[in-house]
Amino acid sequence: MPKTIFQKIIDREIPARIEHEDDQCIVLHDIQPQAPVHLLIVPKRPLARLSEATAADQTLLGHLLLTAGMIAKKLSLAEGFRLVINNGPFGGESVPHCHVHLLAKRQMTWPPG
Repeated sequence: MPKTIFQKIIDREIPARIEHEDDQCIVLHDIQPQAPVHLLIVPKRPLARLSEATAADQTLLGHLLLTAGMIAKKLSLAEGFRLVINNGPFGGESVPHCHVHLLAKRQMTWPPG
């Protein structure tokens, strides 16, 4: 299977605006932001989508959420933010590499569209 855009960013084959990186994930600015703050929290270990996760992925998935909280705190997003995980074509997935969107600095609507 060919590398996803996220794997290429992680491998430094293509550039990205990186906000944070640790041994398990990388946080980057979305190139097509849907909010004034739109970050992607991407695991370094590829997982195609959330529906394919197993119990072995529990620690990694928890790390992604805790990283989102840490980044939100670092960027002073106390007024609120939204986390989104798209799963599959009907869920809006555009890259088959599970990741968390962190959206902030605008009013979010409900239900999301």
